[in-house]
Amino acid sequence: MNIHTLSKEGVFKSLLTSETGLSENEALRRLLEYGMNEIKEVRGKALYLRFLAQFTHFLAILLWIAAALCFLSEYLHPGEALVSLGIAIIAVILVNAIFTFVQEYRAEKAIEALKRLLPFNVKVLREGKAKEIRSEKVVPGDLILLSEGDKAPADARLIESNRLMVNNAPLTGESDSKPGGHDLFAGDYLDSTNIVFAGTHVVSGSGKAVAFATGMSTEFGKIAHLTGGIEERLSPLQKEIIRVTKIVAVIAITTGILFFSLGFFMGRGFWLNFLFAVGIIIANVPEGLLPTVTLSLAMGSQRMAKKKALIKNLNSVETLGSVTVICTDKTGTLTQNKMEVQKVWTLQKKGSGLPAGHAGVKGQVDTTRSRESGEEDRNKSSHDMLMTAAYLCNNAVYDGEKYKGDPTETALLKSAREALGDIKAERVYDIPFDSERKMMTTVHKGPSRYDSLPRGQVDTTRSRGVKSIRLVPEGSSEKEIYLHEPIAPQTLEPFHYISFTKGALETVLPLCDNILSGSGLKTINEDDKNSVTQAYHSMMDEGLRVIAFAYKENSSNSLNSDAIETNLIFVGLMGLEDPPRPEVPDAINKCKEAGIKVIMITGDASRTAIAIAKQIGLVKNNPAAIEGHEISSMTDSELREKLLSREIIFARMTPSHKMRIVTILEDEGERVAVTGDGVNDAPALKKANIGIAMGITGTDVAREAADIVLLDDNFASIVNAIEEGRCIFENIRKFISYILASNIPEAVPYIAYVIFKIPLPLTIMQILAVDLGTDILPALALGTEKPSPGVMQLPPRGPDERLLHFKILGRAYLFLGPIEALAGLFGFFYVLKAGGWQWGTMLPSDNALYMQATTACLGGIIVSQIGNVFACRSYKESIFRLGFFSNKLILFGIAFELMLSFFIIYHPWGNKIFGTAPIGFNIWLILIPFSILLLLAEEIRKLTSNRNKRVYL
Repeated sequence: MNIHTLSKEGVFKSLLTSETGLSENEALRRLLEYGMNEIKEVRGKALYLRFLAQFTHFLAILLWIAAALCFLSEYLHPGEALVSLGIAIIAVILVNAIFTFVQEYRAEKAIEALKRLLPFNVKVLREGKAKEIRSEKVVPGDLILLSEGDKAPADARLIESNRLMVNNAPLTGESDSKPGGHDLFAGDYLDSTNIVFAGTHVVSGSGKAVAFATGMSTEFGKIAHLTGGIEERLSPLQKEIIRVTKIVAVIAITTGILFFSLGFFMGRGFWLNFLFAVGIIIANVPEGLLPTVTLSLAMGSQRMAKKKALIKNLNSVETLGSVTVICTDKTGTLTQNKMEVQKVWTLQKKGSGLPAGHAGVKGQVDTTRSRESGEEDRNKSSHDMLMTAAYLCNNAVYDGEKYKGDPTETALLKSAREALGDIKAERVYDIPFDSERKMMTTVHKGPSRYDSLPRGQVDTTRSRGVKSIRLVPEGSSEKEIYLHEPIAPQTLEPFHYISFTKGALETVLPLCDNILSGSGLKTINEDDKNSVTQAYHSMMDEGLRVIAFAYKENSSNSLNSDAIETNLIFVGLMGLEDPPRPEVPDAINKCKEAGIKVIMITGDASRTAIAIAKQIGLVKNNPAAIEGHEISSMTDSELREKLLSREIIFARMTPSHKMRIVTILEDEGERVAVTGDGVNDAPALKKANIGIAMGITGTDVAREAADIVLLDDNFASIVNAIEEGRCIFENIRKFISYILASNIPEAVPYIAYVIFKIPLPLTIMQILAVDLGTDILPALALGTEKPSPGVMQLPPRGPDERLLHFKILGRAYLFLGPIEALAGLFGFFYVLKAGGWQWGTMLPSDNALYMQATTACLGGIIVSQIGNVFACRSYKESIFRLGFFSNKLILFGIAFELMLSFFIIYHPWGNKIFGTAPIGFNIWLILIPFSILLLLAEEIRKLTSNRNKRVYL
C-alpha cells in the first residue's frame, strides 16, 4: 500500500477509519489483532541460561575436570584431603560465575534505565473526542494529534498540517528538520513529506496523522529486528583465554600422563601413580586465572565507568583496545547536535574600508550602536535588517528560559535576539517552507516604513496557541498562505505590511530586484550578484549551511501569494554550523597516533561532512567522499578498494550501507568499532566487533545493540577507553606470567617425589593455598598497572598476536619458575636435614618434621612470588625505574599475602586445614635471598634484552 500517494479520503478508506477516529471497541479489536505498539527485542538467551553459561566455558570446564579428579581420587584413595580441594575448586567456579553474571546484569539494568525513546502517552482522536492513551495502545487507523515536542508513536500518514517540522535524526541520522505536509507525494516512500515515522520528533507546528504501522511493522521496528538477528560472537579476549586454557590443559594432561607412565615403569602402584598424576594436573591448572581475569576486567569496567563509559559486557573492556578502525557517525557524536550562526554577510558601502561584501563572524556583532528606535543610522543598517528578517521570518520561539523549535530556526532567532533584542511585529500571513520551493515567507502588519518598527517588546503573537486558518486570496490559487487571524481579505485595513523571505540562495536571489547595502537601497546588478554568490560559496566551502534573506514592503492591495514573493529586496546571508565537540580534534589526533583509522559515516551531505572532517582534523587533503547512491552501484571489490583510501568519508548512508561497510572491513581482518546514537546506527553497532552508543542522545535500539555506552556522549571518552583496553590486555599478560610462574614450583615437587623417592614436598592443599589464596591479590594488583609509556603510540596489535606466546610461556616456565622451585625445595630439604632426616626415608603426612618441611617449601614459593610480582610489572622496564612504591595496590596485595601466610603457617586453624606447622624465623632468613635472586636475575635479563622489540608486558 503506497499510502503516501493516496488522498485524505483514500487514506481513511484504506485504513477503515474516519475524521472522528476509531471507536473504542474497534480500537480494542485492532489491538488484539495487531498486538501492542512496542519494539519486541530479539533477545538472546534467557537469564538462567546466561547464568549457566558461566559454568560451561572452556576454563570453567577445565576446573570442573580438576574438581572431578579430586573427588575420584578421594573416593578411590581416602585420606588425602582431596575432597576439600574439590569443594574449593567448585566454590571458585561458582563465585566467579555469580560475580560475572551480576556485573553484566547490572550493566543491562543500567541500559534499561536509559530507555526513553518512544513516548509514554500520546494524544489520539477516538469517537470524535481527543484523549491521551499509552503509546503501546496505538493501533493502525488511530488518528494521532501531533504538536511541538511530541515524538511520533507509530508510522503515520499526515492528513492535516500547520507549519509542521519533523526531525528524523533518530531514524536517519540527518540533523536537518524536514517540513511535514499532508499533500500527496509521488516520490520514494522513505522521503515522503506526508509520513511521520515512529520515534521521530515534532520540532514545531502541529498536525493530524493516521497510524498505518505499529510496533515491529514500523521502520523503527524493522531496523530493530535487523539488529536482533545478528548473532553474537566471541570477543578477541574470549578467544585468547580459550587458547591459553587449551595450552595449559595440554601441558597439564601431557605432564600427568608422562609421569604416571614413569611411575608405573619405576614399579609404583596404580593408585599411588594415579594420585601423583592428579597432583601434577592440579599443580599445572591455574585455578586462580579465572577469578583474576574476571576481577581484572570488572575493575577495568569500573575505571571506565568513572570516565563515563558504561560496559555492558566485561570482555568489551579489552576488545576496545584491539580495534583498528572506528566508524563514527557525525551528528551528535563528532558534533554537538545544535546549530549556531557562525557568519553573517551583507553588502557594504564601497569606499568604507571594507570589501564589497562583509561577513561578520559570530561573537563580533557591533553592539556599540544605541537601541533607541529613533536612530536613523542603525535603523537603516543592512545588518540590522538582516537580523530583523532572521527574527521575524522564523517559527521558533523563546519562552523566557529557552529556545524551542527547529535547531536551524532557534539558532537564527538566538543570533537575532542577541543582536537586536526582542521585536514586536504582528504576523498575519505565512507561506510555509517546502522542499521544492526551498524558501518560506512571513508577512507582518506594521507601519509603512521599517524605520519605525517598535523594539524592545516580546512578540506575543507568535504563541503556538494562535489560531491559523488557510486563506487563498482572490486571484491566487497556486500557493497556500496562512492567516493568523480570522480576517477576510476584503476587510483588511488600508495598512502597510512588510514581508520577509528566507531560503536557499538559488531560489531567493532570482526574486530580488534590489539590494540593501551599507549605502542604502539600490538596484541589484551583476556585480552585486557576483559578490553575493562569491560570499555564498565561501561560506559553503567552510561547511556552513547558508540561508539567504530578503524583504519587501507591501500595501494591502498587493497581499496575494504571487505578489508577496516578487520584486524582493535582497538583504544578506547567514551561515550556520553544527559545531564540532571541542574535545574531538585532540581525540582524533590520538587515534591517528595509535594507528587507528577513523571513518566518518553519516546521513548528512558530503560537503558538510567534509567540512566538519577538516575542522576536527579527520582529513587534511581532499578525501574520497562516497554517497549512498554511489555505494549502491559498487561491487564489494570496488568498495573494498575504496576503503583502502587513506582518507575516506561516507555520506547519505542508510542502515544497509553501514552494515555493508562494517562487514567488508571485518572481512579484511580489521577489528571494527562503530559509534552512533540513532536507530539507523543499530545494525552496524551490533555487527561490529565493538559497538559504542551515545547514552544521552542515543536511542533505545542503539544502546541495546551496543557493547559500550558513553554516558556523556563524548567522542573523546573513546580514546580513554581504547587506552584502558590496551592497558588491560597488557596487564592480563603480566598476571598470567605471574600466575604461570608458580606452576613450576608446584609441579617440580611431584616430579622429585616420583623420581627421587622422597616425601612429597608440597601437598595439594598447599598448592590451593597459593593458587586461590596468596597469589590472588598481587595478581589483581598487576591488573591495575598504569599503561606503559607510549602505549597509545603503538599500532593496534595484529590479529595473529597472541595473549600467550612462547616468550611469555618460556619466561614463566623456564626462567622465573625454576628459581621459585629451587627456593621451595631448598627450604624443604633444609628443614628435613636440620631435623635429622635420612635420604630415602618416607615420612607419614602427620609427622611434625614433615609438616614443617612442606611448610618451608610453601614459604619458599610465597617469598619468591613477592619478588616475582615486582619482576612482572614490566617485560622491559626496570623496577628501579618504575619504582617499588608506584603501585600502592601491589604493596597492599603483598601485605595481604603475608597476613594470609602467617595465618596458614602459625594459626592452628590454618595448620589443620593446610597440613602446615610453624617454622622458625631462621628459615625465613634463608628463603628471602631467593626472592632477591629472582628479582636481580630478571633485571639482568631486561638489561640484556633487545630494547628495540615491542613491549609485551
